[in-house]
Amino acid sequence: MASTPYSIRLDEDLRKALEIEAEIEDRPPAQLAVRAIRAMLEAKATKRAAIDTALAQANEGHFVSGEAMNAWVDSWDTDAELPMPKADIFPARG
Repeated sequence: MASTPYSIRLDEDLRKALEIEAEIEDRPPAQLAVRAIRAMLEAKATKRAAIDTALAQANEGHFVSGEAMNAWVDSWDTDAELPMPKADIFPARG
């Protein structure tokens, strides 16, 4: 894939930290910056996909109540740990 020059402004502390890390890894600072940007964009895409999946599930109309979820979480690391809760709220569709 072809690359295109792109200019960004870094504050002095960030620039120095990038240069130190680049020296440690024996890589050009620009290469580390590209990897960091790529990782950030991939993480955002993954988060966005998870939100889209959750919204699709929510649109099905089956939900776990806060009470059931809290009881489950409160039981963690106890001798009476509860199984993961199942949907207990089914709003009427209109």
